[in-house]
Amino acid sequence: MAIDPTVLANWSFGEERQSFTRRDTILYALGVGLGVPATDPHQLSFLYERGLKALPTMAVVLGYRGFWMQDPATGINWQKVLHVGQSVRLFKPLPVEGRILSRQRVSGLVDRGADRGALLVVERDIFADEEAREFEPVARVEQTNILRGDGGCGGSFGSTPPADQVPDRPPDRDLDVATFEQSALLYRLCGDYNPLHADPAVAAAAGFPRPILHGLCTFGVIGRAVLEACLGWDPARLRALRGRFTAPVFPGDTVRTQMWFDGERVYLQARALERDILVFDAGVAEIS
Repeated sequence: MAIDPTVLANWSFGEERQSFTRRDTILYALGVGLGVPATDPHQLSFLYERGLKALPTMAVVLGYRGFWMQDPATGINWQKVLHVGQSVRLFKPLPVEGRILSRQRVSGLVDRGADRGALLVVERDIFADEEAREFEPVARVEQTNILRGDGGCGGSFGSTPPADQVPDRPPDRDLDVATFEQSALLYRLCGDYNPLHADPAVAAAAGFPRPILHGLCTFGVIGRAVLEACLGWDPARLRALRGRFTAPVFPGDTVRTQMWFDGERVYLQARALERDILVFDAGVAEIS
């Protein structure tokens, strides 16, 4: 079954309300690698209920609708879907618990041809859902996927986000963050149960030697590096983070985030250190 651009453009997600707790906030921080060393007071502020703060990149799991592309009605060959781009824009610091309302839509589809697949862009707006108050914008999340098995559908709408270029000079700072063999199995408990990240048979069918790390986990690892290296561990200073995934990270890889400072922008790349492979490019953090 081939994808139908009209079906995807009008795909109904509906509004969704979600309650989350401090336990969820702590689980997300553990999922993206915080807690090494376990006595670091900066990291404990995202892991210990006393004085708890939320990581800004946790916005990507709030209102998450699951792996909806497995629905046969989409026509998408879901085994060949690959997450290639992500952005989050924050309008206020994330709460550590409470209720949110989310609204999600397919905002773009770009058919690149039968041999090159199609790019699919999904946006999600997140609002604080508080009694006796108007819904207050908290964040906007945008995800780009390449549908490797669905090119040549004959229709496009919307557009894909532009790519930023990192400066042509050595980075001003780099920071290494280790992932672990169980990182994908832990991160999936934040709500992304795509079997590509857990089932060796599904990974093999998709062309990988073993399950790969979630792109959103890699995104959180990079956000954590920015938080430490650029923001003094103050999550309120991150306004936006975006970039493109260029190669999968495997659980156990060390992610080296390279940073170029330019006023209120930090340009970003990341490499899987042991394999010396670029895994994230065209990255930008907007900071205050």
